[in-house]
Amino acid sequence: MKSTEEDDVIFQFSDGPVHSHEIQTMSLSYHFLILLGMGVVAVMGNNYKAPYHQPKYEPEIPACSKNTTKNWCLEDSEYPAYEVVYELDKHYEAVVALYKNVVAETANSVDTLSKLEQETYLCPSETSYVQPLRAVNTKGKWRVIINKVESYGIKYDQHARIEECEDDAAGKACPLVPTCYESKCLQKSIYHRFLVYDPTDYYFPFAIETFKLPASCACFVGAFKL
Repeated sequence: MKSTEEDDVIFQFSDGPVHSHEIQTMSLSYHFLILLGMGVVAVMGNNYKAPYHQPKYEPEIPACSKNTTKNWCLEDSEYPAYEVVYELDKHYEAVVALYKNVVAETANSVDTLSKLEQETYLCPSETSYVQPLRAVNTKGKWRVIINKVESYGIKYDQHARIEECEDDAAGKACPLVPTCYESKCLQKSIYHRFLVYDPTDYYFPFAIETFKLPASCACFVGAFKL
């Protein structure tokens, strides 16, 4: 090793002499490359996003409504079962709390006549217990109703009892009431609350909404006619 002017030092390697300032430059370049690599890794890490499940687009008017004149669907080939179960698993505790609230509820609001003593059930009707997959809520919007799906061992089933006047009986005279009385068959409704799935809500796509369904075919008897 030899000393040179201005404190420059020459190191003798097998490949030849190397000045000290050249070693410093190589060291700085090496550290720069390390820092650059760390920066690239950090940027890539910050830009990484966990896989996201894009909810299925739901049209305002579902295809199942084309096959019925009713405001609910009992069959639905486009029912988003996969998306519903995915979100049920994701929001398990919060959804269970909502579902228990719906199941435990027994009081319902009913459309009634002005006086209950005025009505007599003398009109033909059909009664059934249904599990709607979609229905129109009281705001006129079609909604996906949570039905026939399972999450973490909990089966989500929501039933409703409906009773409809037979053969367009609504509005016609009650068949068992004497013609000397004014009478009319009336389709009455009841309000049900269902747990629904809203794919447009990315934070918590579940809610309890109100739906109006047929409850009975009642006979209204009016004044006696001479």
